[in-house]
Amino acid sequence: LTKNVPMFVCTMAYPTVPCPLHVFEPRYRLMIRRSMETGTKQFGMCISDSQNGFADYGCMLQIRNVHFLPDGRSVVDTVGGKRFRVLRRGMKDGYCTADIEYLEDVKVY
Repeated sequence: LTKNVPMFVCTMAYPTVPCPLHVFEPRYRLMIRRSMETGTKQFGMCISDSQNGFADYGCMLQIRNVHFLPDGRSVVDTVGGKRFRVLRRGMKDGYCTADIEYLEDVKVY
């Protein structure tokens, strides 16, 4: 998943660290539903950036579980995956998207 990756512009996420989310905005409700339906069960997380919309670097989040509430909101249990760099920014149905490349960590022995 490196092209047109859905982006959740919110907070900082880190590899292996749980990131519980309360999703209530219609655009992100749609984004979460689509990532579940397509089976990718992942999306990018970046912090906001006033010039570019969102930061140049972020972290993929893997959806472990989604609890849909009767009013359409959801509580999403995610955990951080790979870090990435944004190559191109886009937009789809109100939420941000990006073409990304994954970053390789230098192993410390």
